[in-house]
Amino acid sequence: MSRSLLLDLFCCAGGAGAGYHAAGFDVLGVDLVDRPRYPFRFVRAEALSHLARLITGGGIRAFSLIHTSPPCQDGCALTQGTNRAMGWGRDHVQLIPDLRDLLERSGLPYVIEQPNGTAPVRKDVTLCGEMFGLGVIRHRNFELGGWTAGQPVHVKHRGRVRGWRHGVYHDGPYVAAYGDGGGKASVAEMQTAMGIDWTDVREELTEAIPPAYTAWLGRTFLAAAVAPARIARAA
Repeated sequence: MSRSLLLDLFCCAGGAGAGYHAAGFDVLGVDLVDRPRYPFRFVRAEALSHLARLITGGGIRAFSLIHTSPPCQDGCALTQGTNRAMGWGRDHVQLIPDLRDLLERSGLPYVIEQPNGTAPVRKDVTLCGEMFGLGVIRHRNFELGGWTAGQPVHVKHRGRVRGWRHGVYHDGPYVAAYGDGGGKASVAEMQTAMGIDWTDVREELTEAIPPAYTAWLGRTFLAAAVAPARIARAA
């Protein structure tokens, strides 16, 4: 039986793509920079321009679902809070409005993934590592376009994220899979905590979402797509 094809825009090293593949999709990733550790077919391109070309040329019809993880620095809580207050970092461009316009033009169901913050996305589904028994919390919000999914129960956290906070060290069952220093997780700890074993590049791991998140989304999407077909065959 053929597998549905997923377009993975802003794919980075493939945390999202790996989850969709586990759910039953074939995956094509697109990113602005080379991603030699990306585990599926890959195109180096600017994501919005590539999506526009697929729409104009008709190639978008090969896909069943589009997942997008646009750069989050403009709207994430860390950039807006500590980094901005301290004068760190730089200005960031908010791509989501233009991205959403293209996604709507594609006519396909889609996902826009973002961390907590003020990014202009609907929080149709929020997922957390504890929902999947992972060693990270890593809350992520997902806007679902053209399809829906129920919100899983947000399981109570078992404790704190391990590391230093304002000069005080806290132990806990979760590792800090972001940044460096201050008790942040090692590369090996991040790999184990998130279920990612195909890259050992810290930058790629700190930007990744656990594949368990998109495996759940992918299975939910495919189950919803199969149900109407079963009803039609039975009629």
